[in-house]
Amino acid sequence: MKKALVGMGIFLFGMQLMAGGNIDPYLSEVAKIPNKICNENKVYIEQDANLMWQDQAYVDAEDGAFKRNHSVAKAGKWNHAVNYCRRLNYAGYSDWRLPTSDELVHVHRKQGEVFSYYRDNDFWSSTPTTDSRYYVVYPADAYPYKRYKRESNYIRCVRCMGDETPKKRYLLSSDPEYTTR
Repeated sequence: MKKALVGMGIFLFGMQLMAGGNIDPYLSEVAKIPNKICNENKVYIEQDANLMWQDQAYVDAEDGAFKRNHSVAKAGKWNHAVNYCRRLNYAGYSDWRLPTSDELVHVHRKQGEVFSYYRDNDFWSSTPTTDSRYYVVYPADAYPYKRYKRESNYIRCVRCMGDETPKKRYLLSSDPEYTTR
């Protein structure tokens, strides 16, 4: 019985040590973690073109869809891209659309990366070419390339700005908290 009690005591003491129990009253306090939202969704306002761009985080499923030629959310085939933007309700607006190749070229020719969330691959446009193909724009060189509708590419929706204001507070490019990479 004595061996069992000693064994149990050693076991409980060992558990306390391994569990990181606060047995020292002089240990420093636990650091306070700010209550900040990670991967906050944003918009980019392109003042000179009067456009609002979706600047939303990309997830692993979208990267996988792009690589495997599937369609999921902000990555997919051309028909999916058109429908995704048409159905998008983001930043308090529901009038999003797939951008033209000229709009994509214009935004990617700006100095530095204007979007917080970006991919270094092609983005669909709504501009047709020939042979059932549409232009995509590669952000690194801001140049349009022809792609078949059945190929998977990334999607970034855009909307024309009017005099309206967003119903919710979203970070805009003019906010001091908005930073680019």
